[in-house]
Amino acid sequence: MRKTLIALPLSAFLLSACATNDMGDSRDLNKTEKGAIIGTASGAVLGAIINHKNRGKGALIGAVGGGLTGAGVGLYMDRQARDLQIQLQSEIQRSEISVEKRASDNALLVSMTSSTGFESGSAVLKPGYTPTLDKIARVLNQYGKTTVSVIGHTDSVGSHEYNQSLSEKRAQSVLDYFAGHNVNSLRLEAYGRGETEPRADNNTEAGRQLNRRVELWILPVVAN
Repeated sequence: MRKTLIALPLSAFLLSACATNDMGDSRDLNKTEKGAIIGTASGAVLGAIINHKNRGKGALIGAVGGGLTGAGVGLYMDRQARDLQIQLQSEIQRSEISVEKRASDNALLVSMTSSTGFESGSAVLKPGYTPTLDKIARVLNQYGKTTVSVIGHTDSVGSHEYNQSLSEKRAQSVLDYFAGHNVNSLRLEAYGRGETEPRADNNTEAGRQLNRRVELWILPVVAN
């Protein structure tokens, strides 16, 4: 089993945003809140992921059978984004997941929205969450020249240490699921960010709901 690689805390969408907070409070999201959860992780986090990948780039290129080059990088990632959108069409239509592509570096961000992946305070994947992960795993296996960083986030309810540990365990659960569905473990990493990178105000339930999430950053393996 591949160990979790945890980035150092940075003062700054998976794959899930819980319908209850991690200490047990519950409230349904309205449609506006479901739509608002789509967003982007901080540049500092993505930079740390890229830098880590670069340190082991030679072995990674060998593991995926050679890196992408030139205009083929953007085309490859465009096709992967399209196939993710096709596979996840029903979830996207229900505002339960988003797929975004960054033009600057061809990175893909897959972020779960209102669908609950975990029970409150738990890192065990709920059965209803796994069909979506199955769809994502199929696309990841089709596009093997990418790496996948799973990043867990929490709201600020509870201690910093508790939230950091919970975010790490949830990210690792998603990583382990992918590894168990034939995604090459050398392509996978898990990071826990705890409560350090909120996307909204933790003083409101709506804001805390937006901050509870697991995101997937899918990056191309580039030869040069």
